[in-house]
Amino acid sequence: MIQLHPDCLIFQTSDGQNIPCSAEVVTIELVGDSNLDPEMVREAAAAVVYYFKNELGREQVSVEEFSRALQRVLTKFGYEVSDTCMETDIDPFDGAAVLNLPELATASGKGFELMFFQRLRSELRTHLRGEPELVRFQGLRSCVKQLTGRQRWCPRCESLSDQIVDYLRECFTAERPTDCNLVVV
Repeated sequence: MIQLHPDCLIFQTSDGQNIPCSAEVVTIELVGDSNLDPEMVREAAAAVVYYFKNELGREQVSVEEFSRALQRVLTKFGYEVSDTCMETDIDPFDGAAVLNLPELATASGKGFELMFFQRLRSELRTHLRGEPELVRFQGLRSCVKQLTGRQRWCPRCESLSDQIVDYLRECFTAERPTDCNLVVV
């Protein structure tokens, strides 16, 4: 299992999806163009992440819970935070381009890893042209088992999983627009 970055949580969206993401990305979407000090908001978000992870021992939190906790922290620091500023109806993952890795593996044909990697880069380029805020690849585990032809996770699966993540990072770094993030789950 891939370990989350220290400033990341798994956010539950209103439609029931679980998305690992940095708190900063979610905070930017929730606060938007408000007149709050960006550095203070960043520090407050880090405090909220610390609270959920270390005080409560939780890695998973709803967007609404996170926004309420962030609002309380900012209020304690003396900022006027209106409910319109912290709209919980906003889904911070709306601007996301979502790609399904098992579907890409199926389209590449059974046992054709080289075709899969070529298709992966092509799909990433295509979706980056739309200038999304987030590119999300989902289904890594089932994709790897499909490509290796395994029913159970094994060292070969672990190796291929690492190769896919490394390849996506390299491609994303080479193609990446300035305001976009990559998530692989």
